[in-house]
Amino acid sequence: MAENESRELANELKGILKRKRDSSHLGKHEDENPIRSILKKGKTSKPKESKPESVETRASKADLVHDSPSKKGILKSSVVVPSQQGNTPRSILVKTQNNTDNVLAAEQAQSIVSLGKTSRNISQPQVKQEIRDELYEIAEAELLSEEQEQSEQEPSSPPPQPKKATSDANRETKSEPEHVKEDRRSSSSKHKSGSSKSHSSRKEKTSSDKKPKTDKKQKPYQPANTTLVDDYDDDDEIEPIQDPKVDKSRSCPYLDTINRSVLDFDFEKLCSVSLSHINVYACLVCGKYFQGRGKMSHAYTHSVLDSHHVFLNLLTHKFYCLPDNYEIIDSSLEDIIYVLNPTFTIDHIKKLDFTNKLSRAYDGTTYNPGIVGLNNIKANDYCNVILQALSHVSPLRNYFLQEENYKKIKRPPGDQMLMICQRFGELIRKLWNPRNFKAHVSPHEMLQSVVLCSKKKFQITEQGDSLDFMSWFLNALHVSLNGTRKLNSSIVNKTFRGKMRVYTRKMLPVELKEEEKEKLLQTEEYTETYEEIPWLYLTCDLPPPPLYPDELRENIIPQVPFSIILAKFNGISEKEYKTHKDSNMKRFELTRLPPYIICYIKRFTKNYFIQEKNRTIVNFPIKNIDFGDLLAPEIRAQHKNTTYDLMANIVHDGEPKKGKGTYRVHVIHKGLGKWYEMQDLHVTDILPQMIPLSESYIQIFELRKDIPNPTFGMAAEDQPPRPEFIASMET
Repeated sequence: MAENESRELANELKGILKRKRDSSHLGKHEDENPIRSILKKGKTSKPKESKPESVETRASKADLVHDSPSKKGILKSSVVVPSQQGNTPRSILVKTQNNTDNVLAAEQAQSIVSLGKTSRNISQPQVKQEIRDELYEIAEAELLSEEQEQSEQEPSSPPPQPKKATSDANRETKSEPEHVKEDRRSSSSKHKSGSSKSHSSRKEKTSSDKKPKTDKKQKPYQPANTTLVDDYDDDDEIEPIQDPKVDKSRSCPYLDTINRSVLDFDFEKLCSVSLSHINVYACLVCGKYFQGRGKMSHAYTHSVLDSHHVFLNLLTHKFYCLPDNYEIIDSSLEDIIYVLNPTFTIDHIKKLDFTNKLSRAYDGTTYNPGIVGLNNIKANDYCNVILQALSHVSPLRNYFLQEENYKKIKRPPGDQMLMICQRFGELIRKLWNPRNFKAHVSPHEMLQSVVLCSKKKFQITEQGDSLDFMSWFLNALHVSLNGTRKLNSSIVNKTFRGKMRVYTRKMLPVELKEEEKEKLLQTEEYTETYEEIPWLYLTCDLPPPPLYPDELRENIIPQVPFSIILAKFNGISEKEYKTHKDSNMKRFELTRLPPYIICYIKRFTKNYFIQEKNRTIVNFPIKNIDFGDLLAPEIRAQHKNTTYDLMANIVHDGEPKKGKGTYRVHVIHKGLGKWYEMQDLHVTDILPQMIPLSESYIQIFELRKDIPNPTFGMAAEDQPPRPEFIASMET
């Protein structure tokens, strides 16, 4: 029985709190806590008897319930507590509100149930009083804690503002004490006119409750004599508020951690962790490449773990600080961008062949722009010498120093040949960079594109032939620049492409008689034909070396003049070319001389058993070589200039087998007028008299425009005769 009654008490209390939480509009006592109303009655005080209400008062309350938004009116509930005499119930009228927590109801209900489960009889007056006192103590403690939290959370209220006078009687009496409100209600029940006013005021209150909460907020208090900061007239004493992001970008505290000695942008732009080439950043503290800039990226992780904060986007050329993730704007970082992507103006390009100014690297070493060593990754010296020689060809160099010349070239989808011209342009700009951090360059990206575009025909790890690489590379450049068969379709054709006529006739059988030979010569099969073809380089044949040395041992190292090996292209001398069917006699006649002539001296011969190297030394002059002597008189009269100078000489040393020979190149610096020998990273100056003593393999000659052709525009009959060696070839 006791347990059931205690459960009824707990359920009744839960109902009070639940109805309080659900009701949103409660009349004039909506801010009063039901537990506070219980405490006002006291622990042992008896409930007050309700006074009889007049008819007008009841009518006004009915109208209030009818007009309220919640349509509920004033909710009532009773907590049933057995009286001391018998089982007569006693109801306590409690008014609820919205700001009571569910936890309060649960704790109070649990406490009442626990009291009810005691072994004592609930009907005894002492037990009833203990339950009642326990309920009051719990409610009082909860109210104290609630008031303390509200006092801590609510800010200090501003001074009251004067309000407009309204006819709303309830608003005027909202802050009045309870006994004044009861007197006002009693007086309104005595007078009919007062009841009508109360009825109208309650209607106005319900309409005011529908307004948004923002209308109830008061403006912050501001004295009359004070002015705001915005109205202050003196602008000199107030500092402007700047964007903190911009300030941090222009004053990064980590700029002193940048280590320029470890920065190397020559290698392929790949993330060192994911090996991806998308969105790659370079750490300017350790020089490594990482991907991304977000919180889950490798660059962000590296910045947190190793405390390296300054990064450079290799594509957009912007600097960022990680993990703070803001852009760094500082003029002291422009030298890093210039090393990553050097740029040249037209005036600077024109002065490259005339300046003799030395440059100083970051480590203190001095170097001449263009005379820079190339790193040998493993066995790519055969590629390095070709790249070094081509970097000193002025038209080719000037074209690739300006990225705008080939940046907008479009190739078919899936074509990778465009990488050749892009990587070669980057390498040329780095070789001629006057503000480099180091005095050498690594052709890693260039060689990676060569391996990819040649379909692994030329490898970094295996040594190849420089002539094969040069022939493939020049044709690949021509194709990547959308070149055609026309001579002016690309910079490669304009620089190196020439023309010649090839005369071919079929050889007569030796066993035939003279009469039969004359008859065969009259047929079309044995008549001489010719065709005009373009050429990229001239192949010069060396005479075979002697099998045995002479008695005086003077021909241990055979020598041959350069004019003898060039006589192949005078249009008179013939050479036999054998095939598996028959033999043909061919002679070559040059019809057009390009600005730059590449001569290939054929030193290697292969047979079924072994590959041999002809070590014959070619005695060639360095300056003033007249190629006009090879031209026919009518063709020579069409060329303004026919005199050439040597500007690059590639030498092969060692055995002809793969991996046993080495390559080196001799180039001339036009601004200094000095010759340099470069073999990978080793760069030394050399005397020009020592160049013809080497075993030359490939030579590049440059046309001199300051020496005119004396026979230009003359008729063939008026021209002087050919040199003696040409006449001897004719006889």
